[in-house]
Amino acid sequence: MRLKTNKEILLNGIQIVQNVITPKTALPVLSNILIETQGNKLKLTATDLDIGISCVIPIEVQEPGAITIPAKRLSDIIKELPTNDINITTKKNNLVIIETENCQFKILGLAAEEFPKIPEFKDRQVINLEQAALKNIFNLTSFAVSTDEARYVLNGILFNFYKNNLTLIATDGKRLAIAESKLQQGIEKNIKIIVPIKTIQELSRNLKEEGGVSLILGNNQALFDLGGVVIISRLIEGEFPDYQQVIPPAAENKMGISREQFLLAVKRAALLSTPDYQAVKLEVFKDKLVVSKSTPDVGESFEEVAVEYRGKEMVIGFNPHYLTDVLKNLKEERITLELLDSEKPGVMRTAGYTYIVLPMRLS
Repeated sequence: MRLKTNKEILLNGIQIVQNVITPKTALPVLSNILIETQGNKLKLTATDLDIGISCVIPIEVQEPGAITIPAKRLSDIIKELPTNDINITTKKNNLVIIETENCQFKILGLAAEEFPKIPEFKDRQVINLEQAALKNIFNLTSFAVSTDEARYVLNGILFNFYKNNLTLIATDGKRLAIAESKLQQGIEKNIKIIVPIKTIQELSRNLKEEGGVSLILGNNQALFDLGGVVIISRLIEGEFPDYQQVIPPAAENKMGISREQFLLAVKRAALLSTPDYQAVKLEVFKDKLVVSKSTPDVGESFEEVAVEYRGKEMVIGFNPHYLTDVLKNLKEERITLELLDSEKPGVMRTAGYTYIVLPMRLS
């Protein structure tokens, strides 16, 4: 294989795919990036066996071929090369020569044949999505995914396709996020899949504000084609909890509040949180909300926020991060917060979105 490429283009391709590589792996080839020529382009692929990602970049091919190269070493070398024009050549025994006009590196790769085969998705139904819409509903749900490996089924987001709607659901048992988006086409049957959070993070990293995504479902696998970047992922097997049972009916008395003011007040109160004293106190009065925090041996804070509220007075505690996670991702200037009493969950609802968070006991 012999090819000529540009430093910035090659480095960008490497950075797109190398995030999925696990630093410590039993199979050395999984630390490598597969590079293979395809016409006048170069395809780069990386995988950890659960998720694979590939991208295509333009190059000048002088001799076709394929090889795998250690990802970190390749990235470090390309990053430090002094000029933009790069020549890459492979020799016998998987020797890779990377050179510019005045600089040369020789590193050892592994044969392309050792790299795991990426599954094919032929003759499958294609679901078309919009990148911007998908990015938005990822932002509104991904923070609620559980990190507890014992609850494996909650370590991803449930995609629920029904007719011309896509609903994303994420929960860690203490909060629940539900976001809806319209599909470009109708789906004949109800489809449910659970996509792992690592795949969601890789998708979010590569999604743009324009363009489409083609989703193809295989046998317990999904392919997301973003146009130039393709992500293939295993799906989580298991039964996702019946989330609809825990959605409370709309409360009669809703608190109207500036999202930005509420976010900043909670962030300031959270400055005094410790692992043992996490909860921030919300005291609700007529047209007034008091956000406070008192932590033994640390200190206390107190802040008033103007609200629109005519319901009963109450005191309730929340994990501040469970509030800031959602508030910083909502786009509305004013939001509504529904509170029934100090032991019932708080609910935020906007068009096509519901967020439910359990209260915390105040110490």
